[in-house]
Amino acid sequence: MECGPVLPDSLVLEIFLRLPHDAVLRAGLTCRQWLAVSRDEFLWRELFYSYYRIPRAVPRHPAAVSWYREFKRLFDCIPCVEVQTLREHSDQVLHLAFSHRGHRFSSCSKDCTVKLWDTERPDGNISLVHSSSMRQFNWGYTQFSQFNADDSLLLVSGVYLGPHHSSSGEIAVISLENYTLLSRVRNKPYDVFGCWLNETHLISGNLHWIGNMTSCSVLWLNKAFQDIESENVNVVKRLFKIQNINASTIRTVMVAHCRRHDNPDLLLDYEAQSQAQRQKGPPRQHQPLLFDLGTSGSEEEDEAEEGDECQWEARSHGLPNARLPQPTFSSLEHVIQSRKNVGPMELEIESHVAQMMGRAHTKAPDSNLIEPSEAGDGEDKTYLLFTTGSLTYSPHQIGIKRIKPDQMTTCGPVLGEERSSDEFFDSLDHVIDIHGHIIGMGLSPDHRYLYVNSRAWPAGCVISDPMCPPPIAEEIDLHVIDLKSLREERRSLRAHRAFTPNDECFFIFLDVSRDFVASGAEDKHGYIWDRHYNICLARLAHDDVVNSVAFSPADQELLLSASDDSTIKVWRSPRMVRLAQTSARPPRPRSLLSSWLSRNKNSTSASSVNGKP
Repeated sequence: MECGPVLPDSLVLEIFLRLPHDAVLRAGLTCRQWLAVSRDEFLWRELFYSYYRIPRAVPRHPAAVSWYREFKRLFDCIPCVEVQTLREHSDQVLHLAFSHRGHRFSSCSKDCTVKLWDTERPDGNISLVHSSSMRQFNWGYTQFSQFNADDSLLLVSGVYLGPHHSSSGEIAVISLENYTLLSRVRNKPYDVFGCWLNETHLISGNLHWIGNMTSCSVLWLNKAFQDIESENVNVVKRLFKIQNINASTIRTVMVAHCRRHDNPDLLLDYEAQSQAQRQKGPPRQHQPLLFDLGTSGSEEEDEAEEGDECQWEARSHGLPNARLPQPTFSSLEHVIQSRKNVGPMELEIESHVAQMMGRAHTKAPDSNLIEPSEAGDGEDKTYLLFTTGSLTYSPHQIGIKRIKPDQMTTCGPVLGEERSSDEFFDSLDHVIDIHGHIIGMGLSPDHRYLYVNSRAWPAGCVISDPMCPPPIAEEIDLHVIDLKSLREERRSLRAHRAFTPNDECFFIFLDVSRDFVASGAEDKHGYIWDRHYNICLARLAHDDVVNSVAFSPADQELLLSASDDSTIKVWRSPRMVRLAQTSARPPRPRSLLSSWLSRNKNSTSASSVNGKP
């Protein structure tokens, strides 16, 4: 439609600045003059900061080409549209893991199966490929899985039901060529989970109690399978032996391969933002940016190279709900039984003796192994990361040990490197205290950043009894730790919640893509944040606790979520849903206005598939 320039561009711009973004997009369909003004960069800069409520000290993402397209990326490329619900599991689904190529993913469940799924069907739907039950090996349930680097093997971790109702863990390795079981490795406690070190070797744990509240965690390197050469070569080797005090143990091991970080995937100048924040005044504690997506939606015509118009979907929030109790920690049975027969004086003496023994018999750390990387440092480093503690049984610290190149194989002595008779234990190279109960960890794709879910302790709390940790907050903080500088960036994310007390807390798995981070929660939702702008972009509804989320490494606009409601939900971005619908329909000529109107009619069903109006 053409009309005379009744109003000057400057006046039209002033009017558009006072409109919401969806009204601006609709107004741009009126005439060419308004269309040109509706694409003004200054206009979209103002709309971007006001709509997403981002402090103006935060710069635009360095990879963004325009404010208009950056606004559209955050609105149109978030995997928040439910496109499929997988119901093949018969009990709570606990964990999801993608292959490195993104062509398969695995799921673990309380039904004691591990299932493999295909994501590359021509019709775009996800289908079940294989299911293995672990009950024949006396497992209670499967809890975690991980593909090795070349996607040829699958590590599956579960809870092994032993005699006298004791439960430890076990790790199974399954060949993805013919789905045969290659090996089984005992894993104690079971919430060590286990992980791959490289294509052929995995890390497991063992726990030895040497007192009522003092123990020793041993981390083992295991070859994933035995071949002909295994008769003459070790298939297992001890990596580290670490003392635990005050009923704490090592849990949740993972490996970070820090590849120099010349091009980190989180393009964010923390120092510049910190300086800008200091100029504005002291930051308020625990006040992250939250983006409410519950009130708007829009549709617009895009001037992309292909000339096709785009549609943006609306999203909204739901309400939190309560959570049923969960089992207690796997390593507490020993402590609980011991405390029944031992008085507080004996426990206090044991604590002092354990600390003295640790100082006298722990190998000194090698400062060269863990020094923060300097600019231009070209050395690759491999870190073993795990949760631990020093004050109480609940995990409240991140322990870091560097794995040296000669430790990457099981060749050599079974008990690892030689040490003097006075050095029983290995020291931690670095410890980061989270001051709260850690309930989840995940690495960025480039392994530069570690994201940690935790429930904070009250400020200034003092722990006098290791078996009585402080009360924990319902709000979950998502911390960001830079593995290059080995420090926490004070930019914790918050939106998700949990309700279980300390002794019933359970792991909530999170995942990180190039631009986003996602996590489950006990409030029956999954959450997605933008990593650069530190804002919550979407909530993904389930009927029960969301235990795990996983981005496809091949396409971050595909996300999976697993829940206690026994389902796996598949989420895609509005852009991908629209493209799939367009490719399924035969092309037909139509005008811009009629196209926009027809999409406006269809927007309701597309935006309400995840339970939002």
